[in-house]
Parts: sequence; C-alpha cells; structure tokens
Amino acid sequence: MPLIILIITAGVLVLLWRLLRPGGLLEEWGRLRLMSGRILMEDALKYIHACEYERRPADRDGLVQSLRIPAKKADQLISRLKSHGLLTDSGKGLRLSQKGRDHAVRIIRAHRIWERYLADETGLDEASWHRHAHRREHSLTAEEVDSLAADLGNPAFDPHGDPIPTATGELPPHNGQPLTTLAPGEWAVVVHVEDEPELLYEQLVAAGVHPGMQIQLLESGKRIRIWTRNGEQILAPPLAALVSVVPLAEETDSTSHGELLADLKPGEKAVVTAISPACRKQERRRLMDLGILPGTTIEAVMRSPAGDPTAYRVRGTLIALRKEQSRTIYISRGAQEAA
Repeated sequence: MPLIILIITAGVLVLLWRLLRPGGLLEEWGRLRLMSGRILMEDALKYIHACEYERRPADRDGLVQSLRIPAKKADQLISRLKSHGLLTDSGKGLRLSQKGRDHAVRIIRAHRIWERYLADETGLDEASWHRHAHRREHSLTAEEVDSLAADLGNPAFDPHGDPIPTATGELPPHNGQPLTTLAPGEWAVVVHVEDEPELLYEQLVAAGVHPGMQIQLLESGKRIRIWTRNGEQILAPPLAALVSVVPLAEETDSTSHGELLADLKPGEKAVVTAISPACRKQERRRLMDLGILPGTTIEAVMRSPAGDPTAYRVRGTLIALRKEQSRTIYISRGAQEAA
C-alpha cells in the first residue's frame, strides 16, 4: 500500500512539474490561447481590408460568415479591435483605422510572399498553397518577410495573380475583369485566379487555369466554354466567377512565344523559344537540366504506341516528355539555334 501511494505521489509531482515549470504545458497552453486570439484578430483585419479593397461594405454578419464564428464571438472581436485602435467608429459598418490598415497589409504581404515561395521553391501541391500560407503568415516577422522577398527577387505578384504589398505598404489595385464579362469570341489573358473556396480552386487547378495563360471565350450562360492552348474547357459559372482577365485584341500566344512542342511531329525540328510560366520552379529546373533552354534545337523522334510520352533529341541526347510537359514548352520552326 505505501508503495502505491508513493507511486501516485510521484506521478502527481511529475505532472505538476510538467504543468508549472517554465516553458511547461500551462505556459504553452497560455501561449497558444494568446496566439489563437491574435490570429482571429488578424483574420478579421484581413476580411475588413478585403472589403475596403474591393469597395464593398464590411459588417458583423460578414465577419461571422468569413471567420465562421458565432455572432457573440464576433461582437467580442469587434470590441477588441476597437480597444486596440484598429477600427474606427464611422457609423457605416466596419472600417479600419490607419493602424489597422497597416497591420492588415503586413499580414497580406507575409501571406502572398509565402505563397510565392511555396510556388517557386517547393513541390507542394498547388491547391494547398493558400492553406499553408494562412498558417505561416501569423508567425513571420516583417524582417523575415523582407528577407524572403529579397531572396525571391522581390516579386510583384503571388502565384494567383494577387499584387504583393511592398515593404512600405503600397498595394496596387487589380486591373482585371470577371471572365464572364467577355463577349463570345473575345480573347483575354488571365491575370488573377481566386484561391477560395479551396474546393472550387482545386477544380480550376485541375482544369489548368492559371495567371498568364491566354483564353478565348466560346460560350457564356449556364456553362462557360473557353479555348486554351490545352484545348477546350467547360467551367461552371461559379468557377468562372473566380477568374479575372484582361481582354486582348487577338490571340498573341502564337506570335509572342511560338507553337507548342506538343505540336511537333516525329522527324520535325524546331527551336525552343520559351517555357511557360505555368511550369513551376522544380519542374522548370528539371527541363532546363535536360538542356531545354531558349535557343536550343529540339527534334521529335518518336511517340510511344499509346501516343504519350514522346521521345525528343536535345543536344545529342534522347529524352522522354509527357504531353502535359511538352505543352509548357514553346517552339519556333523557322528560328535558328543560338550560337
């Protein structure tokens, strides 16, 4: 019996020590609780900033829907934001103070720089960039964000086409219009793809829609039919509503970059003119390591019996590329290989 009491006492003492020691469970729980509260405040600031940026009203009901919190929690959150001087009493819904606006822009900058990093430097699935960036944005310091931005070459846009705020807080407006506003037959270039809701964004990723690509609207109405260099795509109106474009006078892909390598038939040669921006960094680096560089001659040698992949000769070496890879490489049949 005394041994059992001794064991229980020892266990209680160990538990108390783990709870109460510096850096222990109790302190960690308090830190996470504070962190959770700060994240909620910063998410609220981002929601209100997005409303101001898009010139639409922000109110408590929108906050409830955006953050998925009860109305009572939203009221408490609004009171906290006001007590910290992050909101103003404008009498016209929720409005950020200059302090609140500056804080929101810092979080937006961290989010979009981190998304750019994920797109350019990792092999992370495209549909999960936003989710990972949302987790990371709240813990990055301004110095870490500036350092990462410098390493990436201070990009102006994130991989979805959203402008990245500068270190001084400047945020240019979008210059696109909804895809659904195009007239049938009109060409446009995609400048922005909204990454929320995630389930809809995943469908756009699967359809190959990305900033920088050129499209032609074929049909509008209950379904949206578009033509891309990868063929015809059919989008439901909710999907098309997530895509912003800038109209073009005509298709310019063929004149600016050339044909696609996928169009090259066995026995034909051409010169590489460019690699599509849709080809991300790791895959892009692999193609370049294989010798596929602008100015290099490439020859289609043979296709597999199933039609994919195709063997190409580059600088005396045979390589095999899948159709989805060869569609990211632009060629010119009349150009000469660079010396």
